[in-house]
Amino acid sequence: MEKSDPIEEARRYVANAEEVIKKAQYDPEMKRYTDGKYVKMAGNTLWNGCLIALDALFGINKRKGRPDIGKYKEAAGKRDKKLLAFVVDGYNTLHLSMGYDGSKQRKVCDAGFDVANAIIDRCAMLRPEPVCA
Repeated sequence: MEKSDPIEEARRYVANAEEVIKKAQYDPEMKRYTDGKYVKMAGNTLWNGCLIALDALFGINKRKGRPDIGKYKEAAGKRDKKLLAFVVDGYNTLHLSMGYDGSKQRKVCDAGFDVANAIIDRCAMLRPEPVCA
């Protein structure tokens, strides 16, 4: 069930990722998660939520095919330097470290959630308010 507001939909992805990461079973002594499968799932879910928020702001993924990260970087760089920094960090942490590599380090995963929320919040702030008729 997709919500009509993409920012709220992106936030729902973050909530879903929070539920997924709980399944990764945290080892407090090692300060690591024990199951990389759930870390990867959480990272991919967070990154997809960020893409929803970025698409709402820039409309990059409105056409067929997968957009290149370069298009998001270019659009963010033209619009807002802070958002550009968040996008670069988000891509590296969420997509690569968590989603692709499955990094089990707690600090990496915590940073991933932080940057996902930062991207979504920044997109919400920069997005123009809908015009009421």
